[in-house]
Amino acid sequence: MAAGPRRDSRGIVDAPDLFARVRFRRREPAAALRPYLEHYWLIDWDLAEPYAAHVVPHPSVNLVWQRYEAGGSPRERSGYVELTGVDPGLFTRKLAGRGRVCGVQFRPGGFRPFALGRPVSAWTGLRADAAEVLRLPPPVDAVLGPDDEDARVAALDAFLLALEPRPDPRAALAMAAVDRVRTDRTVRRVDGLARDTGLSARSLQRLFSAYVGVGPKWVILRYRIHEALEAAEAGPALDWVRLAADLGYSDQAHLVRDFTATVGVPPTAFARH
Repeated sequence: MAAGPRRDSRGIVDAPDLFARVRFRRREPAAALRPYLEHYWLIDWDLAEPYAAHVVPHPSVNLVWQRYEAGGSPRERSGYVELTGVDPGLFTRKLAGRGRVCGVQFRPGGFRPFALGRPVSAWTGLRADAAEVLRLPPPVDAVLGPDDEDARVAALDAFLLALEPRPDPRAALAMAAVDRVRTDRTVRRVDGLARDTGLSARSLQRLFSAYVGVGPKWVILRYRIHEALEAAEAGPALDWVRLAADLGYSDQAHLVRDFTATVGVPPTAFARH
């Protein structure tokens, strides 16, 4: 079972700058939902000038309620709900005027019990109207309308509980495998992870496609990039050769290549910024 909302800002590019401009909170879901969810995340903003937020996403599916109360299209002003699959690259969202977002971050592997019938990889890299994916249409005003934060959390709880997720041993296996990758830096190879989970490498690939949305190698690399991103925020004096070795890379060049492909700039340039 999940231990509660994470306290770290891992994956958020320049988190202090973002938090200085918006109100960002994580909230814990109802107890019956915690085996499947990481947390709820709530953002409210009122900006004099537009701001672009950048995130290197976790291997998680999110449900996102959005309303732009000042500016934006008619749909954005009235509010809408999207399902966002695992994003393979850098996620960028431009915030302007006044608005509100309420998000549900599922544990990697935890979304499938809420939307049966399709592998999670069907939504990787995509955004979809949540009403077309879930068994019940998601409420908009009940989640985005109240200024009372507890009321918003209660509305999220009520909707997700109404979807009646049921325990799924394969979902539990996928979540446990991803948790192992996230918390154990010694997990560096897919074949080793497969042995630890009692599966063949091919069976592990199929499990991740169906329940996580991306392959186990991708998950290993993404969590290592999160660690590199966190380390880079310490500044340009970081020993990148040593960090590459600590993260399981064969050499610094491979870390630099993956970091640049994901974040958009080389790690030394990011650290200088």
